[in-house]
Amino acid sequence: MADDYVLIPNGEEDHAVTATTPKPPRVASLDVFRGLCVFLMMVVDYGGSIIPAITHSPWNGLHLADFVMPFFLFIAGVSLALVYKRVTNRVEATWKAVFRALKLFLLGVLLQGGYFHGVSSLTYGVDIERIRWFGILQRIAIGYVVAALCEIWLSHRTSREVGFFRSYYWHWCVIFLLSAIYAGLLYGLYVPDWEFKASTPTSLPPSDDTHVYAVKCSLRGDLGPACNSAGMIDRYIVGVDHLYSKPVYRNLKDCNMSTDGSIPDSSPSWCHTPFDPEGILSTLTAAVTCIIGLQYGHILAHIQDHKGRLNIWSLFSVSLFVLGSFLAFIGVPVNKSLYTISYMLITSASAGMTFCALYLLIDVYGYRCITFVLEWMGIHSLSIFIIVTSNLAVIAIQGFYWTDPENNIVHWIISPFVHK
Repeated sequence: MADDYVLIPNGEEDHAVTATTPKPPRVASLDVFRGLCVFLMMVVDYGGSIIPAITHSPWNGLHLADFVMPFFLFIAGVSLALVYKRVTNRVEATWKAVFRALKLFLLGVLLQGGYFHGVSSLTYGVDIERIRWFGILQRIAIGYVVAALCEIWLSHRTSREVGFFRSYYWHWCVIFLLSAIYAGLLYGLYVPDWEFKASTPTSLPPSDDTHVYAVKCSLRGDLGPACNSAGMIDRYIVGVDHLYSKPVYRNLKDCNMSTDGSIPDSSPSWCHTPFDPEGILSTLTAAVTCIIGLQYGHILAHIQDHKGRLNIWSLFSVSLFVLGSFLAFIGVPVNKSLYTISYMLITSASAGMTFCALYLLIDVYGYRCITFVLEWMGIHSLSIFIIVTSNLAVIAIQGFYWTDPENNIVHWIISPFVHK
């Protein structure tokens, strides 16, 4: 099933949005950009075990995989500006946006909540007491609904044409508000010492024994893996059992993770604890990325000439990049797991530059034939995302084996590289 503009199932046009206007034509560069996001996701998911340099940075820094999430959020925001260009019934449009976001959130829980066990296991199912509530689709769903509500309720529309910056100044107020709340909580909350109970140490085989890891903090404003306030908020609100159990910071040298994924008991206690990179606090700045993408979409919707669009997009992207680089220079780390403001600005700027390049290549110069595969992937992005995230295709292939379940094609391919 093709997806209209955003990474959500949307087979019908909203009557509340376009009751008096025809359905706008698809912008090819939007589909290609979305297809590029899906392609990058597949590359880092399946190639990260072979080429560690492209997988997520263990903590601070940027690797190729760290661009995928903000790129998805950015293009969802761009698309929303076209979907909600004219809204005739705000209440109905709001209900439909919320319902779509809810469907996307629940789909994310199914795909990344622990129900599917990956390519190394032929089993499925999840303990409700340990289900993971947050993930990629859940974050996109939240960013989508925040940006949609901004577009539906906070856009200053009049019968006369006004500058699009003046028409959407409330959107910038939301951006500054979310960023201020994020910074205040990240740097201002006091993080006390805390403990984590594990059924078994990560270096030992599963058992019924309980092991307690104590983490010493008693400070505020720390941005390390152990004592940041983002993790504390998730532990208090969501519960430590519902967080991501294999955080990427285990790849830090301090944790001494072995090739089979186990952490020795001599490693710091925080190396054994769960942490969710798609947690509550970092979702605030993730939503800002979606609203920034929305502003790029406004330029696409309101400015008709290619040169004008590219000039404003380029200026906007460079400004965001300079501001993000300045924050990184003065000590705000570029961190995907915390979705820091510097990370948000730099990756949003990178998404804007990439979109400019694709728009110039495809919609201006017309080189659509060389990107038709990415365009097709973008049109069917949700379907591909489901297949990749749940490993449905891989699971179906490895279901055929010789004598023993582990004697299958998939196991032969991944066993030299992956240890789970």
